[in-house]
Amino acid sequence: MPAREIGPFHVQYVQVLDEHGNLDEALEPSLSEEQLVRLYRTMTLAREADQRMLKLQRQGRIGTFGPCTGMEAPSAATALAMTDRDWFVSAFREYAGWLMRGIPPANHYIAHNGWEEGNAVPAALRTLPMNIIVGSQAPHAVGIAYAMKLKGEKDSAVAVFFGDGATSQGELHEAMNFASVWRLPVIFVCQNNQWAISVPLRKQTASRTLAQKAIGYEIPAFQVDGNDALAVYRVAKEALDRAHAGEGPTFIEAVTYRLMMHTTSDDPRRYRTEADEQEWWKKEPLGRLRGYMERKGFWTAERQAAMEADVKREVEEAVKQLEAATGMAPDLPFEHVYGERHESIEEQRAEFLASLRPEAGRG
Repeated sequence: MPAREIGPFHVQYVQVLDEHGNLDEALEPSLSEEQLVRLYRTMTLAREADQRMLKLQRQGRIGTFGPCTGMEAPSAATALAMTDRDWFVSAFREYAGWLMRGIPPANHYIAHNGWEEGNAVPAALRTLPMNIIVGSQAPHAVGIAYAMKLKGEKDSAVAVFFGDGATSQGELHEAMNFASVWRLPVIFVCQNNQWAISVPLRKQTASRTLAQKAIGYEIPAFQVDGNDALAVYRVAKEALDRAHAGEGPTFIEAVTYRLMMHTTSDDPRRYRTEADEQEWWKKEPLGRLRGYMERKGFWTAERQAAMEADVKREVEEAVKQLEAATGMAPDLPFEHVYGERHESIEEQRAEFLASLRPEAGRG
């Protein structure tokens, strides 16, 4: 019996603006000056807030967090392409996207200082709180999309973000399977930053791309330069348009790089080289987008300086809001582990409260 081909399978790679400033005009998205400035300012604000937050953490004024430096483009550009009726479902490194969706900068600081109030998002923003458990937000996104379908809600989609490590988790594959079977309006955005904490991509998968994992679920798959905000916007906008038209899910692998540590409890120099980091600094998204706007003729050194000063003021205002937030009982998190009090949790609570007494620090 002769063999026959079942069908062709392929993944397209999309890049509009490379790190050298070369522009593919045929793929250039139609973005206004206002949209470009908003995108650039939001990514700049995310990075400035990130760096300020790192200082606060090192000073012991805030808890551990996962920096987004170098990875601003995928979430911000996708959020720019979204409408107010779309849902934004994130992991924990989509700070630029949260800002684009209208979440105040201070919320991020407050949440990472142990105040769950920082994760309180107005329902009108259709943005879920950050999710720490790797990959578990994908079924949530599919659940939202399924609910929209049951309710007959049109012209709405869900964008769900996750890292490369999530592609090794079963929840993501279950989510993709049901999204495809039910033809749901879900955009799966994989931020491939090369490292699942300290595990390099080559030790996670033998696949040439992460995008091709979606092919098994008959989901259109694209790999995009994740440091090219224009390319991310273009592919995300097309995927959202497909979803709004009832054509089902799309998978986008945004190839980027985490320029800093996984979280502030991590030392990346133990598993990757400084030379590798420096090479990726040359490809980072902010300078690339700024150069594009300068060549467009509307972005100047004066506008850059004014924007930077404005961003710094906004970040400092967020710090003031963080430090003004007082009054939470230090043991409040122990109240929400289970629905009822539990003996082992109460033992941990007592140990924690004892550690806060002045005499606890005496030798």
